[in-house]
This record gives sequence, C-alpha cells and structure tokens, in this order.
Amino acid sequence: MATTEVIDPSTGEVFTTVPSLGLAETDAAIERARIAFGEWRRVSPGDRARLLRRFATVVEEHIEELARLEVRNAGHTIGNARWEAGNVRDVLNYYAGAPERLAGRQIPVAGGVDVTFHEPLGVVGIIVPWNFPMPIAGWGFAPALAAGNTVVLKPAELTPSTAIRLGELALEAGLPENVFQVLPGKGSVVGQRFVTHPAVRKVCFTGSTEVGKSIMAGCADQVKRVTLELGGKSANIVFADADLDAAAAAAPGAVFDNAGQDCCARSRLLVQESVYDKFLALLEPAVRGFRVLDPADDSSEMGPLISSGQRAAVTSYLEGSDIAFRGTAPDANGWWFPPTVLLARSNADRHWREEIFGPVVSVLPFRDEEDAIRLANDTEYGLSGSLWTRDVGRALRVSRAVETGALSVNSNSSVRYWTPFGGMKQSGLGRELGPDALLSFTDVKNVFISTGD
Repeated sequence: MATTEVIDPSTGEVFTTVPSLGLAETDAAIERARIAFGEWRRVSPGDRARLLRRFATVVEEHIEELARLEVRNAGHTIGNARWEAGNVRDVLNYYAGAPERLAGRQIPVAGGVDVTFHEPLGVVGIIVPWNFPMPIAGWGFAPALAAGNTVVLKPAELTPSTAIRLGELALEAGLPENVFQVLPGKGSVVGQRFVTHPAVRKVCFTGSTEVGKSIMAGCADQVKRVTLELGGKSANIVFADADLDAAAAAAPGAVFDNAGQDCCARSRLLVQESVYDKFLALLEPAVRGFRVLDPADDSSEMGPLISSGQRAAVTSYLEGSDIAFRGTAPDANGWWFPPTVLLARSNADRHWREEIFGPVVSVLPFRDEEDAIRLANDTEYGLSGSLWTRDVGRALRVSRAVETGALSVNSNSSVRYWTPFGGMKQSGLGRELGPDALLSFTDVKNVFISTGD
C-alpha cells in the first residue's frame, strides 16, 4: 500500500508516515460500513448512547496524548490542541444524549393515526480539512453515529495522524468494527469516491469554496445530501462607543489564532473613523506582543503555517500592500510567519477581499452604522464575524443586518457545540453542531395507520 509522509510544520521535518488508500481499499471500506449499518441502526438507543459516552471517556483519558500529537501533526499550540481534543470529548458527550431523545411526532389526521420517524441515512462520508483536524472530525462523526449512521472519514493528507488515532480510540471504547472508519488518502481518490459511491448517502465537507462547489455538483448526480462549511472573510467591526481597550486586546487572537488558518478568522477589521487612529495605537502593542513560539511551549499563542506552499501564498499578499506593523516569529526551520497588519486603501484591495488563510489582517475605516454594514456585506462569504459596541440597540440592528451565519457581540468566539454553526452565501450550506445538526443525518419518514373510521 502507498504511504504519505507527515511533516511537522514547526521543523519542516518528517515525523511519521501513514497509509494512503487507493480506490479498491476505499470501496472495500465503504462496503464494510454499508454492512455494519444494518447492525448499528438496530442497536438500542440506550446502548448507542452508552457507547458514545464511553468513546468520550476514552478520548478524555487520551487528551494529552492527542494534543501532543496535534502539535506535530498540524503545528497547533499545545493550549489550542488540548482544547481541540477536549472539544471532541464534549461533542461526543453532547450527542450521546441524542439517541434516546430522537423522537418523531404524532400528527392529528382524519381516519387514522399519523406518526413520523427520523430514520438514519446509512453510510456518511466526512471529509476533514487540515486546519482543525480533530474538532471538525468530531462535529461530523458524533451526530452521524448518534443518529444511527455508520461513518467513513477522510482526514486531510497534510494532517491525518490525530484522526487515525481517534479511529483507534473508537474501537478501544467498544464501538463495533467498521461503524467508524478512518481512511487516509488523496482527496482525488478517497474523497471523490465518497461523492460518487452510491452507498454513501451523505457527504460532509469542510474546505475551500472551490472544492465545495465541485463536491456539491458531484453529489447532485445522485441527489446526495451535503453539508458544506467553506471559506470565509469575516468582519470585525469596532464602533466608536466600544470598549476600545478590550476590542484591541482581543483583535489579534481573532485573526492570528491557528496562524490565521481559520475560516472564521476576523481578517477584515473595520474601525469607525473617529477612533481609527486611537484604535491602531492600541492594536500595535497587542500585535507586537502576540507570542509566536514553539507550539509545544505552553506560553505560545501562535505556531507555524501548515506548509511552505501556504507560507508562499500568504507572503504574496504583502507585495505592494501598506504594512502598518508586524509582530515577530522564530527565525528557524519550519513554516513561520509573523502576525501582520495591513492598511486597506479601499474595499477593492486584494488582501481585503480574498481569503488569505494566514496571520494577516486588513484594516479599513468606516463612517457610520450604514457604512459598516455595507462594507461587512460586500463579500461573497458569510461565515462568522464580530462587532464591538456598548449600544444594545445597535448590536441587535447590526447583528440582524450583517449577512453571516455566526456573529458575536463584544467577543471573538464563533463555535459553541450547543449552538448551530455554518455559513451564508458562498461560505457553505447546512449547519453543524447544536440540537438541529442531528436531524441533518436523518430522513423523516411519515407513516399513516388507518383505523377504519
């Protein structure tokens, strides 16, 4: 079998090799998942819930191991990696409560009784990106398994290690064999087969908008269900009445976390013109003080980019741009890049409009509330964002007007496993997390029973 080398982004060196499945191995795994579905869907809700809770417990027992592995697998800081492994645990526990509560309805009708059932789809294919390998995997497999589906999961070629380990932990927890399989390999082989194989009833994809469009078009041939979480160019809107100190202190983490390799990164910073200069003066020390260190160091706030190619792509956005100020990064092997603040001349600038996927933020002033909304919405994306204001009325008005799937007021957080997450416009289709995500892994079946009335 072919293998793939996994590179540690902080050193640029190979730290492990993993299998790379071909078409035959992928088809065999999907067939095993199809057969396993017949048994898994018949596991009682209580037993399915107990297995998922046991899976969560086993993940909890291995959080430090998973976190250390993610540091080398994806270059994540150890603090972030611990949170990410803990998020897998939390999402499993959350959806472990679902099997016993996945109830249909009784609908009043004439001449009989009408009831609905939420039936599992079958085999679900999950395609995971390289930027958040653990949590995004969990957002897919936890609700899919809870609803009674079997799962085949393809990790990104650059970052397969933690997903493979989660697959091993699922077996250790007692999940039946072939109910949850991790299939490392090329997207053009394994991922594409999820799209074309008739036994795969749904595809969940997180990645670029361009690839998402291709997957959606391919799934249309079989009217196959999709959930897509795609690109983003989120706005961070700071009004003059905001707590400027708090907003400036939070802004670096809003875009430089995970080295800016985050679809939710607030990479467009809109500042009301009356406080623009003051805000930049507050932002500069926060950026220069952002700690870019060895990701295994507990004090590190940002690690390297994922690859040399990604670093080259990010660097290209600095050519001809106005650099306001930059932070620091290690002068060492690996794919390091300093946090960077660019001044946008207008909303037509390339670095303002395109998803950079690196630690670069563009700053642009705005006049008033109407202007802020116009600038925020002037993008093909609509995934996340933030706004900072002390005016509750303004917070509600702007939140409703900004075309984005997840918005935070006086905060930069995008994801809570209790609440729905997903994008508008070309940032995606469908929602992950929260109570409703479970239903997207089911079909509603309606049954009418005549009573002869």
